[in-house]
Amino acid sequence: MRIKVGVVGSGFASEFIPLFQHHPLVEEVVVADLIKERRENMVAQFGIKRSVDSLEALCQMNVDAIALFTNRHLHGGHTLSALQAGKHVYCAVPMASSVEEIEAILGFLKTSDLVYMTGETSYYYPTPIYCRTQFVEGNFGEFVYGEAAYYHDMAHGFYEAYQHSDRDQWTQAAGLPPMYYPTHSVSMILSVTGARATSVSCLGWQDHHSDGIFQQGSNYWDNIFSNETALMRTSDGGMMRINEFRRIGWLGIGERSVHMSLYGTGACFEEQANARVWTAHEGLQAMRDLEELLSCTQYSGPTDERERDGQTQAQQILSANMGHRPPSYFSGVSKVHPVHRLPDQFAGLPNGHAGSHQFLVDDFVKAVVAHQLPPNHAWNAARYCLPGLVAHESAKQQGTMLPIPDPGSPPPGWSLLDSNLKWDML
Repeated sequence: MRIKVGVVGSGFASEFIPLFQHHPLVEEVVVADLIKERRENMVAQFGIKRSVDSLEALCQMNVDAIALFTNRHLHGGHTLSALQAGKHVYCAVPMASSVEEIEAILGFLKTSDLVYMTGETSYYYPTPIYCRTQFVEGNFGEFVYGEAAYYHDMAHGFYEAYQHSDRDQWTQAAGLPPMYYPTHSVSMILSVTGARATSVSCLGWQDHHSDGIFQQGSNYWDNIFSNETALMRTSDGGMMRINEFRRIGWLGIGERSVHMSLYGTGACFEEQANARVWTAHEGLQAMRDLEELLSCTQYSGPTDERERDGQTQAQQILSANMGHRPPSYFSGVSKVHPVHRLPDQFAGLPNGHAGSHQFLVDDFVKAVVAHQLPPNHAWNAARYCLPGLVAHESAKQQGTMLPIPDPGSPPPGWSLLDSNLKWDML
């Protein structure tokens, strides 16, 4: 079985189109964009045979799945439209911008046979990959406390991103409450422990910047906070602190804009600006510097001249289509990444966000073909997103502790995809 994938949006989507095109289980990629010039550019750059001018038009086409790279605050409604049209859905984060939208998505999926996956890059970062292995093997002991952060100043690409996606309304969209975009940080902890956040108290930092983006009346949410900090209780009895900052003197280059530390009764993992360290009761003898192991310095690159030419062409296409992008969008992989399970056709193609892009595409495509749940299925996506939505409500109430809804679990009958299987083993 090979599937047809519709990709909605330009910009960030352009980094994923070559991956979908080269996946051996994908027959065709169709693109949709409201803006004619961008749509025609993608058609020309990537050799697209079919294109349309809207998500609505794409939903009427004979594609099996739709990958959404649309405006952040519209993901919930766009996901529901695609699902209701009978399409499997890959959606860039966040899942949605309201509790009601998440409940509607989960409610629809409970009675359908469709696959949904959130495009959470942090799940495939070296840090959570390493920590998940340690946690499963029992080396952490009981989970006590975790802290994760997404430090991304507006000046580090967010102005341009919002201008690209929202055009004349970009300032209204750019005032998105930081906790409405929580999944990079929340997923790093919860994907390790398997727990969920049950309650939250959050405080916000009122913005004073002259651009006026985070001010009452200046954005869709009347949001005044550019930085938010939340303390959460987790279902396993632990605690976690989440920082979502958009005005912060932090370089934010590459994977360092998202980082996590996790503390257990048996051992701890700590990650800061320039160090990643494992410690245990035995002291210095048990302290391990993990920087070499977890740094994305390797590249699972081309093995022959043809593939090297393909790599150069793909990067030229992305450069022409995207303009200047941070180095993180062309990152390599670390020693803990399971590159053995990726399709051979991915060799030499661009990767990004600490080696995550190729794994995202591979897991989604395999999940659709195998009709199984990907690791970041809808119920996990809700666990990553709901805590932030409730946290912002707490911040508006000066830190009142609020309960976080339990999204539940997938219905009986679904099995989890074994991501380590290579495509030809399905």
